[in-house]
Parts: sequence; C-alpha cells; structure tokens
Amino acid sequence: MKKIWLLLCLPAFIFGTQLEKWDLEPGVWQASLHRKDGADIVFNFEVKDSARKKLIYVLNANDRLVVDDVKIQGDSVFIKMPFFDSEFRASFTKEGQLQGNWIRHLADKDVSIPFTAAHNVKQRFEQHTPAKGNVTGRWSTWFTSPGKSDSSFAVGEFRQQGNIVHGTFLTSTGDYRFLEGIVDGDTLKLSTFDGSHAYYFTAQVKDNTLENGVFYAGIGDGKEEWTAVKDDKAALPDETSLAGAKPGSGRPTFSFPDINGKKVSFSDKRFENKVVVITIMGSWCPNCMDETGFLSEWYKENKARGVEVIGLAYERTTDFAKSQKALQGFLKRFDVNYPVLITGVTVSDPERTEKTIPQITKIKGFPTTIFIDKKGNVREVHTGFSGPGTGEHYETFKKDFNSLVNVLLEEKS
Repeated sequence: MKKIWLLLCLPAFIFGTQLEKWDLEPGVWQASLHRKDGADIVFNFEVKDSARKKLIYVLNANDRLVVDDVKIQGDSVFIKMPFFDSEFRASFTKEGQLQGNWIRHLADKDVSIPFTAAHNVKQRFEQHTPAKGNVTGRWSTWFTSPGKSDSSFAVGEFRQQGNIVHGTFLTSTGDYRFLEGIVDGDTLKLSTFDGSHAYYFTAQVKDNTLENGVFYAGIGDGKEEWTAVKDDKAALPDETSLAGAKPGSGRPTFSFPDINGKKVSFSDKRFENKVVVITIMGSWCPNCMDETGFLSEWYKENKARGVEVIGLAYERTTDFAKSQKALQGFLKRFDVNYPVLITGVTVSDPERTEKTIPQITKIKGFPTTIFIDKKGNVREVHTGFSGPGTGEHYETFKKDFNSLVNVLLEEKS
C-alpha cells in the first residue's frame, strides 16, 4: 500500500517542482527591445511579490509605473501594460531569463518587436569608461528626419551625477517624459519605455554641443537625427499661442456619449454658470496620461468650488466599443470622476477640430486644454502638457493652471 501511495505522489511532486522552476524572480531586471537596425531600446523593471501575485514596476528615472496584470502559465509569462493597449508575451529560457515579444494592438493591426530580459541586472547601459563631459543644463535641440531639410525644435533639460543622466525633451506639444541613461566616455545614451513610448537617444558630447545624435523610436525603423547647443535661455513658444478661440465663435455646442454610452452635452445644466476645463485627449497618448493623473486629483479637490472638467477623447478608431475598451482601463487607473466623452473622431482625422469643437482653431497637439468662463466663452487654449518628468516646468504649470482658474472663478456669471 505504501508503494502505491508513493507512486501516486511522485508525478505530482515532479510537476510541482517544475512549476516552481518557472518564476518571475523578484528584483531588478534589464529589458531590451531588439530593433532590426541593432539599436536596442533598453529599460529596467522591478519585480515584487505582493499578496500572492506579481507586481512589476517599470523604472524610468524617478518614475515607477506599476503593472499589476501579470500571469505565469507553465514556462510562459503574459504582461499586460496598464495603458496604450500593449503587452509582453514571453517564455523562460533555461537560464530563467525572458524571451518573447512586445506587442502593440493598433486600431487595424498588431505590431511587435522581439524582447528579452535578464534578471538581477540593475544597470541600464553598460559603462565602459568614465564620463568625459557633463550635460547638466538646458539645450536648444533640433530634430531632423533623414532626407528632409526642415527640423523641429525642442528644449533638452538634463541632470547628470557622475555618469548617470536623467532628463527630458520639451516640445510645443508635450514632453518626452522620463528619460534615463549615462554618459559613457563622450557618448550620451538615454532611453525610456512606458508601454507607448519606446525611445533611445544617443549623441556625442563635445564641450557645449551634442553632435551626431540619433533618435530611435519604437517598433520598426523610425529614427531622426538631432543636434543640440547648450543654451540657458532656450525656450518654447508660449503654449497659448498655438491655438485659440475663433473670433465671434461663441460657446461650445458639442454633444457626445460618455464611457457608458450616455449622451453628455455642453449645454447640460451641470455646466451652466461654471468654469469648465475641457481636455482634448486620447488613451494612446502618454502626455494625456500625465495630464489625466493631474486633473483627476485636482477635480476631486476643487469641484465644490463651481468648476467642471470634461474630457474629449480622440481614439485610433471610430468604433465606439473599441474606443470604450481602450479608455476603460485608462480612466479606472486614475479614478477619473469627471465625464470623458467618446467623440467618434479619430486622432488622425484632418477635420477633427471642425467635427468636434469648431469654436477653436486647429488642434495641434495632445493634450490640448481649453478654459471656459462662467458665460460659456473660450478664454484660453493651452497646447501640450509639461508633465512630472519636466521638474520645475510641471510645478510652474500647476501654479499657472490654478491662477487662471481662480481668476475665472472670481468673475461674475
């Protein structure tokens, strides 16, 4: 009888041991997205055990993006990012590392890139030689697409301690969020990943210039050349100068379904005689994620003062159900209590402004924030958003935002 019992238990013991072998080990991992041109986009993530489940924190400079949808099945790992409808599908190698693909689910197709990750590798980039320069400061920066003569302007802001660099690029339509990297000898290397952004920047550091820069963007072969000059006075155009109210346009008149399919109109009693902040956004937009995080908390703290917030969502598809699905996780993560309306107009539609809020000039960036006074008039339009990754610019934004709302609240209706 004892022999039969042992035989019955043996397969379960072997199977149980096999399952324990395949585990996402706690600690810091180094991940790589392998582009066809060899310019791997590298980032780090940390795995923690919490209440019998795995949590992953994607690490970029001072940002820790929590990922709580992690499943391990046999030798396979499925990691669903909280935003932007992307995921990792990977399997364990014999050494316990990960190998698979990062997949982005777009409106009409899926695109992917090979992915690997190594456990217990805390460095982002390998350091070969000590830094030969320091990039701390503000930089006037120009990005140029290969084969094109025109360039786009940005302001680079970096902080370097030893070999380690944190920073971002600010543009008129938003910032590149949290960049992290090193100066290896005379070479600057910066990267970021958040489920949508997958960026790698490299350049040669020469005194007060950054030369021979290349910007590698995500899946595919997208890249641009860039150069920069150190400039303490580098600045972007005023955020209110890129879009505004059309003369004599009057109050907005839009009406769209919210996330639950209920029609919401700007003419609803809820918005009468109130200061209203309208945010032009999309679930695919990382800068919109940062603004939504700010607005959600701000609205909870200020709604009793006679203010309202409305989100107008421009998704990658005109299909309501698909747009609804894309937005649900986004809004849940930030506990959004103000209405977010699905416009049914895609972000790429050249007539997106005319079809949704024709009272303003062309929408040039996401997010765009529209401030409405108590009489329903468009008072200011702000293009872009300086998020937490921009440091002091984010603090300035919050101060200016509150100052403008306070002025509008003090006016008579």
